[in-house]
Amino acid sequence: MATAPGPSPATQLQDRPLARTGPSRENDVLKELVTIYHHLTGLALQNADVQAVIELLARRMGCRAAVVDPRLEILAAAAPGLSTADAGEGIRESMTGTRLARVLGAVTRTRRALRLPAVGDGAASVVAPVLVGDDVPAYLLTMEDGPEGGGEDTGLLVTEHAATICGVIMGRERVVAAAAGRVREDLTEGLLLGRARDAGEARRWAQHLGYDASRPHQVVSMGLEGSELAQDAEGGAHRRRVFDSLERFVSSQLGTAVVAAQAGELVVVAPEAAPTPRQLGIDCIGHIRRTFPEATLTVGIGGRCREPAEIAQAYAQARRTIEIARRLGRQGEVVAFDELGIHRLLLQVPDLGELRSFAEEVLGRLDAHDRRHRAGYRKTLAVYLRENGSLQRAAAQLHVHPNTVTYRLNRAAEITGLDLGRYQDRLMAQVALEIMEALEDRTA
Repeated sequence: MATAPGPSPATQLQDRPLARTGPSRENDVLKELVTIYHHLTGLALQNADVQAVIELLARRMGCRAAVVDPRLEILAAAAPGLSTADAGEGIRESMTGTRLARVLGAVTRTRRALRLPAVGDGAASVVAPVLVGDDVPAYLLTMEDGPEGGGEDTGLLVTEHAATICGVIMGRERVVAAAAGRVREDLTEGLLLGRARDAGEARRWAQHLGYDASRPHQVVSMGLEGSELAQDAEGGAHRRRVFDSLERFVSSQLGTAVVAAQAGELVVVAPEAAPTPRQLGIDCIGHIRRTFPEATLTVGIGGRCREPAEIAQAYAQARRTIEIARRLGRQGEVVAFDELGIHRLLLQVPDLGELRSFAEEVLGRLDAHDRRHRAGYRKTLAVYLRENGSLQRAAAQLHVHPNTVTYRLNRAAEITGLDLGRYQDRLMAQVALEIMEALEDRTA
């Protein structure tokens, strides 16, 4: 049962008659210590948070108290008679210009609480490390606004014990967060790799991840290029920093997206909303260029998916798109699977030399003639085929007379030996044109 708030041990001692000295005084201090220790330990057993510990400490000790991180950002704060916000603001002002920043280093090394005596108008304070395993993720700070009295040892002991309780709570929170993170990673990986037993299970997994089934989504895969793919320790650490920064940026842009860092890539299951997946990719490339100028990010966008069970196919498309973009020499760009057309089929051929040889056999002589005479026959042939064999539309695209198109096509047929009235020859010409354009983009 909670004890009613009372004055601090130092105040109690100051208010007692002078006759109460020696053993009586020590007994009072010990009783207060036991009471505070009991309540602090009870908070840890009740699954309380760090703020509850700080509030109890401030109330029982009659002082200002706070938990700060290594950058002196306040994580929790309390002071008698003040709101949490006002207490935090007052402690923040007190920390400005003090020796506290230098003291943190000493506290971290010794793993013990230190007492800082009052200097000028400043308050005496105690700084204790909050230990979570071997880490010191935070520090507990108490400030005594009254005159220093006989409670110095009490304040030091209580602050150190409260820091231990905070460490227990933060360690428990870290374990819970890590477990939740692992579950989230497992669910995301299961959706991306299609491990759900059926569509219903995929929907349940997606619901836990915050997937909005009322809107279509696209899967965006982002991979690093060049030296960033190095597998040594230094390259791996740098890659993690890049992806951590990228993950924070994506989360700030798309709060509803499912974001997961896979091996060597960041995967985003993004709804078709503002920003669009393509714009998101462009923004991410810009962010990496500004933040890590030496890094190159390539973004592949898979096809649309509505049902969570379709995420795995869209993810495979996004990864395949990145591979094709690399083969085409389009690193550092945003490439969408739906825009690849026949290239996604042609570029499954392992050896690009085979594709180049085929294109040369079909249209190599025409290409050489164009380079020597600047005739533009290949361009005319490409426009004619893309306009489905319409002389009028091809002429309009090329800004020439239809008879000119006919003449150029006849000359192209003579040079290549193709019969454009024959389906197989037209198909060969179309495929060769696609290969040439893809390979020219790659070497441009």
